[in-house]
Amino acid sequence: MARTSRIVWVLLAFTIHLVAPAARAKEPVDLLLVLAADVSRSVDQAKFQLQREGYAAAISHPEVLKAVTSGPHRRIALCFVEWSGAASQAVLINWMLIGDAAAARAFGDQLIEAPRSFADRTSISAALDFSVPLFEGAPFEAERHVIDVSGDGTNNAGRDVTAARDDALARGIIINGLVILTETPLPWNPEHTNPPGGLEAYYRANVIGGPDAFVIAAQNFESFGEAIIKKMVREIASLSGPRHAAMPR
Repeated sequence: MARTSRIVWVLLAFTIHLVAPAARAKEPVDLLLVLAADVSRSVDQAKFQLQREGYAAAISHPEVLKAVTSGPHRRIALCFVEWSGAASQAVLINWMLIGDAAAARAFGDQLIEAPRSFADRTSISAALDFSVPLFEGAPFEAERHVIDVSGDGTNNAGRDVTAARDDALARGIIINGLVILTETPLPWNPEHTNPPGGLEAYYRANVIGGPDAFVIAAQNFESFGEAIIKKMVREIASLSGPRHAAMPR
């Protein structure tokens, strides 16, 4: 019995030794940022390519890298998600550490090479619900958790978008928006891309929230690259915001 007990204790100690470092392994960064990109059916192939290339180029832009290295830890972690309908969400690039130009280029290269995930309806609510648990599974830790939703239309599938937003805010997650404006409304559903008051106002009222949350508008897909650079610089540079829930704006 004594010999058996010693063996059990040795195995238990060995198991704790293996598990304990994993529990402490989360590396500190200045920001955990989920980039959630709309690839619904209103985003045709040309627009999709411009969006992908815009994200890939923005990560490596000197102004973005300057913002990335401006925080106490001089690095952030990114996760890239594509989304469409209520059951159409996918992680294209799981959490990746960005602290220099080489890592940023590697992120962009992976993004350019990945195939398109969906071309379904537009469920912003499902995109938020899918993104929220990703923070808990990240191998990094940060005081600031942000979901950046980019899209060209209103929520038309899944649950109410304001309910999904409020659930994310209750977890201390900030939600920012990048809206892609459409000059010519969709003939089969004009209010989807051009709702009353405009898509930017729709995002302000229904999607974004949290400390210093904001929306930036790209006038079209061609200007998306410039808009994403502007948004990411503002997003990453706001590293002093507290990680607490706030009432939606």
